[in-house]
Amino acid sequence: MAKFEIKEEFYLDGKPFKILSGAIQYFRLHPDQWRDTLYNLKALGFNTVETYIPWALHEPQEGQFKAEGMLDFEAYFKLVKEMGLYLIVRPTPYICAEFDFGGLPAWLLRYPSMRLRVNHPLFLEKVSHFYDWLFPKLLPYQSDQGGPILMMQVENEYGSYAEDKAYMRSIAQMMKVRGVTVPLFTSDGTWIEALESGTLIEDDIFVTGNFGSQPKENTDNLRAFMERYGKKWPLMCTEFWDGWFSRWSEEIVRREAEDLAQDVKEMLQLGSMNLFLLRGGTNFGFISGCSARKTKDLPQITSYDFDAPITEWGQPTEKYYAVQRVTHEVFPELEQMEPISRQAKAYGSFPLLGTANLLDVAADITEEILLDYPQPMEQIGQNYGYILYRSDIKNQYHEERLKALETHDRCHFYVNQEHLTTQYREEIGDEMLFSADTERIQIDVLVENMGRVNYGYKLGAPSQSKGVKGGIMINHQFRKGWKHYALKFDQEMLAKLDCYSDPPEKVKAPTFYRFEAELDDIADTFIDCSKYGKGCISVNGFNLGRYWNEGPIHYLYVPSSLLKEKNEFIVFETENVKIEELTLLDHPVYKK
Repeated sequence: MAKFEIKEEFYLDGKPFKILSGAIQYFRLHPDQWRDTLYNLKALGFNTVETYIPWALHEPQEGQFKAEGMLDFEAYFKLVKEMGLYLIVRPTPYICAEFDFGGLPAWLLRYPSMRLRVNHPLFLEKVSHFYDWLFPKLLPYQSDQGGPILMMQVENEYGSYAEDKAYMRSIAQMMKVRGVTVPLFTSDGTWIEALESGTLIEDDIFVTGNFGSQPKENTDNLRAFMERYGKKWPLMCTEFWDGWFSRWSEEIVRREAEDLAQDVKEMLQLGSMNLFLLRGGTNFGFISGCSARKTKDLPQITSYDFDAPITEWGQPTEKYYAVQRVTHEVFPELEQMEPISRQAKAYGSFPLLGTANLLDVAADITEEILLDYPQPMEQIGQNYGYILYRSDIKNQYHEERLKALETHDRCHFYVNQEHLTTQYREEIGDEMLFSADTERIQIDVLVENMGRVNYGYKLGAPSQSKGVKGGIMINHQFRKGWKHYALKFDQEMLAKLDCYSDPPEKVKAPTFYRFEAELDDIADTFIDCSKYGKGCISVNGFNLGRYWNEGPIHYLYVPSSLLKEKNEFIVFETENVKIEELTLLDHPVYKK
């Protein structure tokens, strides 16, 4: 057991201790890559790893908890201890982390009267139930119980969201009464309003800052704030931003290695730090979030490379070696090592083996739910992915009118399985005209959830509920009788997919494309998506995530541990692009 204390310095077993940490989020890496990534943290000379615990993944449906595979944080914590590292854990209800809804579970949106992240009894009740499951698993890993956890976070950047000390105290108290004995801390921007609102300094809870440049100015702000309350605590940056996330349709955000290295060196001389991130990983499936804007929310890409010192696919970069160098300059006594570098392999191209039209097979691959009026995704128990709404009307043999109201985020409309139009952002709600020559007309509306806002004032806003909310009008009437198909792209749905039809001459509807790839000498690889439109891809039943020809990325990363000798890839394409081959490369592809 180790005793970690926060006085004028950090102390570990009575000796001064400098926290040299890097963020490695277990849920964005395949477990087979945890050890190598932790090794590369040690190779820098660092001693601590930091991670969030995303509520949304661990309680995907209310009262149903998961901690297997990529979510097995206990296995991760055991590995951290085995490798002689310490741990900072952030088990906060909200994590931001460019994660859909900031890590809050989407099922919270089924409670319209609930206020999120404030002292609302119903919200606190839901957090409490999650903590009842979570903290018995965390407690044995506290440093004073023989584990690696040095301290835990109360809330995340709360000073950038609200001013509700009662809420903050409720979360801290929940942690304490469940047995947390290691020190608690908060982390916020270093401007005075954020520190006043986001901290519990008056309750003797440690204060840290989040920033990625100007270390002296930011730590001066932290020191002055602490002194105002009579505290002489060590200075720490919990999120020292070494890169940034990227959004669809924009350029990849980059930061020069030497610029980072000099800021890191200055921070190391001033206090303790956590590099955010050491390795970002991947937004597998549909977990990527969205940046809030007044009129146009900006969804974030599948890659969470973050321009970090270690790439999404595990290669140390120029940044890594620059940080390693300045760490040695400041602390020449620390042991450093050569890092492990993962290598990818190109396997060539594989021909198409079969297709399936979504509009033909929807009822076969997921439950058909019949309701009077279209319901948002969350109301039928769906958090992520796509949802298909279907109805039919009597043909009056004149020009018909169709529109979807208050619908998020991106809609494809089909009349008798013929693509009518696609609407996104400003276009949603515009009226469309159509006609047909059949007695009954089938109307299909495919809606994609492109990610909920993860930071800022739109958290909890009505727009964060996905699917159709205002209704679908046909000829100025809200029509009754809508079938709902929740397309989650989970293993259960994909296992039901019969994808053996010949490809159509002309693609007119969302289509599944099936490929098989027999591989030897299995290694990481990259799917070349540069000739595709928009959709997602699974391998052996695992959803790798979204692709989109908007860029800036035109690839999906495939960790080797998801592959075997014979592999099935399913490409789901929504833009009527005819896909004829799947190509596996040894490098990522970016938009030119």
